[in-house]
Amino acid sequence: MKSEQHHGKGLTYLNVYPDDYDPGLSYPLVVMLHGFGANMKDLASLAPSIGEGYVYACPNAPIPFDIGMGMTGYSWHPPRGEATSEDFQQAEGLLAGFFDEAFEQLKATPGQIALLGFSQGGGMTYRCGLGQPETFAGLVALSASLPDPEVLRPRLPSQRNQPIFIAHGRSDSMVAMDTARATKTFLEAEGYQPDYYEYDMGHEIPPMVLNDMIPWLAEVLPPLRRD
Repeated sequence: MKSEQHHGKGLTYLNVYPDDYDPGLSYPLVVMLHGFGANMKDLASLAPSIGEGYVYACPNAPIPFDIGMGMTGYSWHPPRGEATSEDFQQAEGLLAGFFDEAFEQLKATPGQIALLGFSQGGGMTYRCGLGQPETFAGLVALSASLPDPEVLRPRLPSQRNQPIFIAHGRSDSMVAMDTARATKTFLEAEGYQPDYYEYDMGHEIPPMVLNDMIPWLAEVLPPLRRD
């Protein structure tokens, strides 16, 4: 697979293409939002495992900070407890602009796009994706929690059949297991039927998660077949 970095109007992002990418074709798109302290290259590393039948877009979060050893990490908003509603709105606005740019550039068709996020990126997946089922065929939230359910409730569509994949580790020390269970409870109470998985793991994306997630994604958003 090959990648290209782009400097958008609001966010820098990485596009990942199949080796035999044909720009004349319309590929299903997987957008991947990294977690707190990582960068756009982090989840891009999942693309070869997910497969060649997609194109991928991985934006870099806007807030840099020192994570030690001379390295820089990025976040979508300040840590929970410090973030304000304005912080969330700013992050959502930047992502909305990125979506517009990436969708046009990659010739993405609404309904042929999946939104995937890890940790803080999973929280942004809920915030940006639940209100746009016509755009996002499915949502994937890995080791994440649903931020501010009461804020999101007014955005929920009348039809609540959007496929949602949730994976969380029972030993996650960064995002408590209880928050994932609370998210599942909230979504089910609102009429969703999320595919919910718990694993004996920490704050990570090991092969056992991918073994469940990749077939789920292929069913929700089938890869392009070139026979």
